[in-house]
Amino acid sequence: MRQLYRHTETIFEKLTALATIVLGNSITFIAALCLVIYFLTNKAFFEQDMQYCIRDIIHGIAFLTLFVIQKEFNRFAASLHLKINELVISNESARNSVINVEAKTEHEIIELAKEYTEIAVHATENEMPPLIEKAKESDLPPSLPKKEMEEPQFLSAP
Repeated sequence: MRQLYRHTETIFEKLTALATIVLGNSITFIAALCLVIYFLTNKAFFEQDMQYCIRDIIHGIAFLTLFVIQKEFNRFAASLHLKINELVISNESARNSVINVEAKTEHEIIELAKEYTEIAVHATENEMPPLIEKAKESDLPPSLPKKEMEEPQFLSAP
């Protein structure tokens, strides 16, 4: 039964990934725009009452907005994943298992989340990594030397 559930989840994840790609595509937006224009220029549209015309226009705009929002979300998610991957790669103490985590299945992500939850439970105030302890001692971020954190020089008022 678990294997059937996992197989169903895998298929659903692939379908949602495909739907996300299709809905965020420019060609799909153009096709939807053509469909809305065709509907709004149809003879049956002009024979309706005014309130139905306004309702249909609002539905058309909401329909097109779906594609615009999905396109923007895809771009934002891709840039966010790139930034996070860069941070993980640049940090020597980070685990490489979280690089490209967005490409993993939901089951793999849940397992990683469980591991990090266990790490958080076992972490205490005294068991901090050396970089964090060093930063606490000097009150500076671990990557900045002291000379960069000097007090700013302000101009005095005349």
